Amino acid sequence: MAEIKHIMIICGEPSGDLNAGTLAKAIKEVSPRIKISGVGATLLRQNAQEIYCDIKELAVIGLFDVLKKLPRFFALKNLILEKIATEKPDAIILVDFSGFNLRLAKAIHKNIPTIYYVSPQVWASRSGRIETIKKHIHKMIVLFKFEQEFYKKHGVDAEFTGHPLLDIVAADTNKKEFLLKAGLAEGKTTIALLPGSRKAEIENILPVMLLSCLLMKNKIVNAQFVIAKSPQIEMSIYQRLVKGINFNLKIVEGQTYNCVNAADFCLVASGTATIETAILEKPFIIVYKLSLLNYLLYRPQVKLPYIGMVNIVAGKKIIPEFIQFQATPKKISEEALKILVDSNRLQEMKKDLAQVKSQLGEKGASLRAAKTILNFLNKN
Repeated sequence: MAEIKHIMIICGEPSGDLNAGTLAKAIKEVSPRIKISGVGATLLRQNAQEIYCDIKELAVIGLFDVLKKLPRFFALKNLILEKIATEKPDAIILVDFSGFNLRLAKAIHKNIPTIYYVSPQVWASRSGRIETIKKHIHKMIVLFKFEQEFYKKHGVDAEFTGHPLLDIVAADTNKKEFLLKAGLAEGKTTIALLPGSRKAEIENILPVMLLSCLLMKNKIVNAQFVIAKSPQIEMSIYQRLVKGINFNLKIVEGQTYNCVNAADFCLVASGTATIETAILEKPFIIVYKLSLLNYLLYRPQVKLPYIGMVNIVAGKKIIPEFIQFQATPKKISEEALKILVDSNRLQEMKKDLAQVKSQLGEKGASLRAAKTILNFLNKN
């Protein structure tokens, strides 16, 4: 049996870098001699011998964003294929970033084992991609139990190893200490804003959240607000968007889990942050807004009644969703205020979030995924 010497990992967004980095670290724990290379950012770089391209400018939202960056994506695809040809890795692991990674999978030589980690959401939209997966992906590692069942129905070798965020999401500072350092008061109602990790998301969503907070502030005298800033986004973007805000608002960088832990309630952009907030069992509302053209192109493809992963995992709407035309400051603030004054509803929401958390599997997901991948490669 040939020894696995080199694995190439390809991701393209901050959440993908998080998952790729933790997976790479786990692979090295199981088999320290394996070389890891690929495309990623800070977290993958910490556990890889070589990074061919930093993903900072790769994240896109919607068709028009993709079109603008097409030359960059073509160049990256060619670079990766050149690296595969010269480096001859023993396996390729594709992490999320489905628009790019599934196209890349089609171009990879069939003799190279290709594994997908963090499934494309083919169960929600663009179901035709399942045929590409069946043809070009040798093993699918999924983060949600229902995904394993979905793929097995379609004849895809898929395995549920649990969600790696269970090992990552935790506050490292208690509420009192965090509020003090952030310049916030301990006795006030704290509302955290998580407007996303991409520039376009933040520019679309943060203004709506801020106007919602302004309306909430008028009803909650002792309210204070904190924005969880993404380390990947320049501070100047946040400063421009909050310019003219005259209520108690702080921007805190790189402390999302501490922000959520210290908050009484959160406004959260749809995406990975909804799972992170659920793991911390903090009541919240989902807010999401695309550019109008991107929304009109995207919405008809979605076959599920919800877009929030917490609601999809729960199989029902446990968290209110305010998407696109429904994402108005008036509607968001009214719903948030209703929840905040209703202790029964707050408790019910926390109970539902705990149930979602229990469905994410057990801690140690990245290590299980690493062992599953290496076992699969050794057998094949």
